[in-house]
Amino acid sequence: MLYERFFMGITSFYFLCFFALVLIAYYTIPLLFKKRGQWVVLLFASIIFYLFSVNGNYVQIVFPLAASFTTWGLLKLLAGTEEKELLKRRLILVAELVVLLGILIVFKFYKFITGGGITPPTGLSFYTFILLGYFIEVYNGIGVRRDSLLETTLIGMFFPLVVQGPIIKTREHSGQLFEYHKADFKNLTFGAQRMLWGFFKMLVISQRLRTVVDKIYAIDAEYTGAYIWLGTVCFAFELYTNFSGGIDIVIGLSEMLGIILPENFTTPFFAKNISEYWRRWHATLGIWMKDNVFYPLLRTKMIMGLGKTLKKVFGKKKGKQLTTYVAMFILWFSVGLWHGGEATFVIGSGLLHWAYIVLGEVTLPFFTWIFEKKMHINLQSKFANGFRVVRTFFFVCIGDLFFRSKSIPHALGLLKRSVSAFNPQIFIDGSLLNLGLSIYEWGVLLVSLAVLITVSTIQYRMELSRDGKITGSRFEGYSSLREYIASKKLVIRWLVYFALFFTVLLLAEYGPGFNPADSIYDDF
Repeated sequence: MLYERFFMGITSFYFLCFFALVLIAYYTIPLLFKKRGQWVVLLFASIIFYLFSVNGNYVQIVFPLAASFTTWGLLKLLAGTEEKELLKRRLILVAELVVLLGILIVFKFYKFITGGGITPPTGLSFYTFILLGYFIEVYNGIGVRRDSLLETTLIGMFFPLVVQGPIIKTREHSGQLFEYHKADFKNLTFGAQRMLWGFFKMLVISQRLRTVVDKIYAIDAEYTGAYIWLGTVCFAFELYTNFSGGIDIVIGLSEMLGIILPENFTTPFFAKNISEYWRRWHATLGIWMKDNVFYPLLRTKMIMGLGKTLKKVFGKKKGKQLTTYVAMFILWFSVGLWHGGEATFVIGSGLLHWAYIVLGEVTLPFFTWIFEKKMHINLQSKFANGFRVVRTFFFVCIGDLFFRSKSIPHALGLLKRSVSAFNPQIFIDGSLLNLGLSIYEWGVLLVSLAVLITVSTIQYRMELSRDGKITGSRFEGYSSLREYIASKKLVIRWLVYFALFFTVLLLAEYGPGFNPADSIYDDF
């Protein structure tokens, strides 16, 4: 039915109409109520958005509302305790963890153990972590408690962050939700540009890549060799353009509302190792996990006791290192489980990356000795850094192969078939035209990817310039590409804006079989 499709995704026409109405109300109502009421507009908009983001399964809204109520109620109890009442305060913290994490674990572990069954509520992982992070900040005395249940609900359900991220630190960002924001031309235009860039990633690039990936990764497909590697690289870029494009839209519309959210992606495919990759990819999840899982875990009696034992057996330095690796194992298992209940997620986005990091650290001295002392290679050269980037991307692709596969046997079968044939001729003999894209569609995709890589390269060079690692760059002094474009002459910058607008308008993937709600991370 038509109403079931309203607002189903942040790239849908219905959502754009909805956001236009929200924007008008957001800046108009405070004029009638002495600069008050903006956050109330956001609350109503967030509830409406969530209701029309669950594909007609409206009962799902009970979960974020219940999580908000639980957090608000337990924080109210916490406020009635004194600092010296440690037992009571810890019991309240345990209650918060049991309720919020309990629901998350039930849904995630049920799928992990059984391999199927119940589908988690939309945005479960996002609003759970945001509300739990908010509670822990207040518990530790570094956050501000909101007295109102409605305000707590907005923290947990702010649209469309609730189903897409980023995972905000409430002490740094949630205060903006309740401040008065005057309409600002720069925020409105820069926010719209950021949204448009997100639409370009999701609708022009990601949707076309999905066609190829779905074909190659189909459970009954028998592709071999270069087909598997092509599909895996395509999926790496599909995942990036889909998720980061969605984040661009969220950050852009928030900027139009005067609310500045943290960056979640900073050119991740330029990372030189897996640790750096995760500082650039889904950065807010990594920060949340370190603050609320890894560091607290290192302070637990269990890990500290294990550390003492390992230090006695292996010595102080190695014992400490092994203890850290054990804590990291739990951390990365949690990261994998957050992404999904299936074993493919736990391995592909969790434990495999743990293995990469541990093996990388353990073997670093040996390989450094080999390359520098025996092969006389300058490890700081452009060639060495370029090799690190390619190597890291390769490791990421292996993880993505597991992430995308239907099961572990499916993933292992794909890996086996990827080396069972040598068929590079598929790139020149017309075989690629059998993967669901015409020669025209392939042309659009390749040009669009070239634009994406060019923009990413510029953004990376801007980062290096800000950090003082390169000098003399034409982009020096600019914090973003949008600012650089805005500094150009009127004709030039509007040519860029219109080119991007009409590219999205004319080349975006719509029509039968396309669901604008299909953000890969919507179900997390």
